[in-house]
Amino acid sequence: MNSSFNAYRETLAKQVVDAAYTIHYKLGPGLLESVYQTCFCYELSKRDIQFLQQKKVSITYDDIEFPEGLRLDILVDDLIIIELKAQENYHPVWEAQLLSYLKLSGKHLGFIINFSVPLIKNGIKRMVL
Repeated sequence: MNSSFNAYRETLAKQVVDAAYTIHYKLGPGLLESVYQTCFCYELSKRDIQFLQQKKVSITYDDIEFPEGLRLDILVDDLIIIELKAQENYHPVWEAQLLSYLKLSGKHLGFIINFSVPLIKNGIKRMVL
């Protein structure tokens, strides 16, 4: 990948993190995941960032394509996968899930963002494949 592509992806990644900080600052923890998803998408829209919600991604297994293989919470500009959570307890399986999503979708950067934490910096996990 060329440096201008990487720079653009990093600019998007910074905007993703900033959107999470903004939402957490304004709303705090303790709400439903759907509330955070709505606000997150609104923040992306305010920043003129393209995204898709509940993006279906087909998977291929044994040379058979399954159209309903994955459903990504948010796909930012066809580059970054966002998995939103609103859970008190962190589950390591979320990392395995995101890594699988990255691998199966052909993407290289993703974030787990869990809003149910006192400090949002402790709720953001960046993963690169």
